[in-house]
Parts: sequence; C-alpha cells; structure tokens
Amino acid sequence: MSDDVYFRQLLSGRDFAVGDPVATQMVNFSYLIGDPITREAVVVDPAYSPADLLDVLAADDMRLTGVLVTHHHPDHVGGDMFGHTLSGLAELMGLHPVPVHVNRNEAEWVRRTTGLSATDLTEHDHDDEVTVGDVPIRLLHTPGHTPGSQCFLLDGKLVAGDTLFLQGCGRTDFPGGDPEAMYHSLRALAELTGDPVVHPGHLYSEKPLAPMSEVRRTNMVYRPGSKEQFLSMFG
Repeated sequence: MSDDVYFRQLLSGRDFAVGDPVATQMVNFSYLIGDPITREAVVVDPAYSPADLLDVLAADDMRLTGVLVTHHHPDHVGGDMFGHTLSGLAELMGLHPVPVHVNRNEAEWVRRTTGLSATDLTEHDHDDEVTVGDVPIRLLHTPGHTPGSQCFLLDGKLVAGDTLFLQGCGRTDFPGGDPEAMYHSLRALAELTGDPVVHPGHLYSEKPLAPMSEVRRTNMVYRPGSKEQFLSMFG
C-alpha cells in the first residue's frame, strides 16, 4: 500500500474463505481498494466469503462503499458453478448493500448469475471513472473472456481480472468468449503508459503480481506478432 491508496490483494482459500475447497482450488484474488483518509473502500470480485472480506475491511478501519466486478463468472461474483453454489454478490448485498459497478455489456450476465436486480447494478462504459474517496479508478472495457470484462487502473496498478494473467489469458471458449476481441484487449493493455503492475484474477503463476513490461516479455500471449498468429495459437 502507498500512503495515498489503501490496496490489498487477497487470495481465496488462504486470506479469506479458509477451508473452502472450491476457493482453495480456484485460487481467485479479491482486491480491496480505498482512500486511507476518508476510509472508504471498494471490493473487487467478492466471491466465496463476502463476510470475511467485510471483516478484513473492518479490521483495517475501512468502510465498504461499492463493488467493482471484472466479469460475471461465479468464482468472481457467486452463483452456481459445476454443481457448487458459491457465495458472492447476493450475500454481500444482504449484509451491506452498496452500488455494484459493472460494464454495460456484462450487466445482464451478472443479473442472471447472481440474481441481483437491475437497480442493484451501476452500468459503465469504457474509460469511465469511479472515485473512492479521493482515489480515482479507471474502468477499462476488455472483452474477450466475456463480453463485458473490465480491468481497473489506479495508482500504477492494473487489476486485470481474467483478461490477463502473468502467464496466459482468460479462456475464450466459454459462452460470450471472443478470441479476436481478446487479442485487441490484450494489445490495449500492453500499450498502457507508465508500466503498471499487473494484479491478475487468479494465482496462475509463481508470483502474484508483476510489471506490465515483465508480463509482455514473459507471457506467451504477447509472442504472436499479428492477430492472425494470435488466433492460430489461441483461437
């Protein structure tokens, strides 16, 4: 954490939802982002145990004021997955109702997955900004894994969800996936200025985070030199 931003990367099965076999297997990251002066905070992708995440905020003397959703899959927002019912947004809203920020193209998917109503969701377009206290967060629409996947850029950090991992990228063979859209999204992230530190949606690598320059150098998704090469490898 910097002096200007409250930021925590929390691993499911280790830092929260301890003992949950699905959370432990899926190795999701949830993120807490806030203003250390106003003590306001948002949570990114509160699946598995929202109560645990609220407890972390309370222990840090932070107050939840919103949710940022990267995409609609149940391991990120709760819902039914492979015969398991995962806690998530619906449970969080029952404990502490706050605005849920989603990309406009993902809203209907989030509603179907979580059972939330349209009035629970705040829909956004690419490059909208959500302010938490005095901390601005850019919302970047990055379709490919899902139609409304989005990443969050703040304070030299890129919270990348399942669009970009340190090794690999999100699958494009699920409903709503689009390999060509993923190629363009990955290129757009690679061209962000300032070499932001990538914070992925899962721990699919030895390290939990890395600068974009390192990800571009070591991640196989950046090896193809053209869209056609990318699609031949990942389409």
